[in-house]
Amino acid sequence: MSDHDDLDFEPIPGLPAKPPVGEALLWQGRPATLALAREAFWLNWLISYFALVVLWRGYVGFTTSGMTGVMTYGLPFVILGLLGALIVIGMAYAQVRSTVYTITTARVVMRVGATLSVALNLPFTQIGSANLALGRGGHGTIALELLGDKRLSYLMCWPHVRPWHLRHPQPALRAIPDAAAVAKILAEAAETRMAQPVLARNTAPMAGVPAQ
Repeated sequence: MSDHDDLDFEPIPGLPAKPPVGEALLWQGRPATLALAREAFWLNWLISYFALVVLWRGYVGFTTSGMTGVMTYGLPFVILGLLGALIVIGMAYAQVRSTVYTITTARVVMRVGATLSVALNLPFTQIGSANLALGRGGHGTIALELLGDKRLSYLMCWPHVRPWHLRHPQPALRAIPDAAAVAKILAEAAETRMAQPVLARNTAPMAGVPAQ
């Protein structure tokens, strides 16, 4: 990742504060622009739609004026399709630039939001399961199912949520490269953390020892 970050006040890019003693940084990343454009902004659907429109308008133009008609009827929609694709890719890029996903030995932190930046702090103790959806080229999405009554705003977190899970939104590491390897890091870190014993301080006096 780049050494430069838009939020210069962060002690570590993507983290609102330095990790406490004993917590180590395992992985940081962000979505891939084109993969996010395809998954979250429906880039493939947009391209397919305009391709069909261009073919249809080109056919109409060919039947009326030959190749001249193809250019006259089809070219404007080619330009519109390219502009639409560039806009979608630009929107995805804005999300990518404002996003940092972090996995530590204790939690997942998601700094997201192109307009209003928010940091989601998700300790492993609040994560019930992680679901990996692999796409082309090793890119994929890891959705986190939360425990308890904690609810997130789907609109506030979009596109960094599992698609169409509106009632119980699941924060997600969207369109990340080498997603299988990242999922393995997350699984091993969570298993290690949950296997650690929790030590509770006992303030009651021990038998035979008077309280101070």
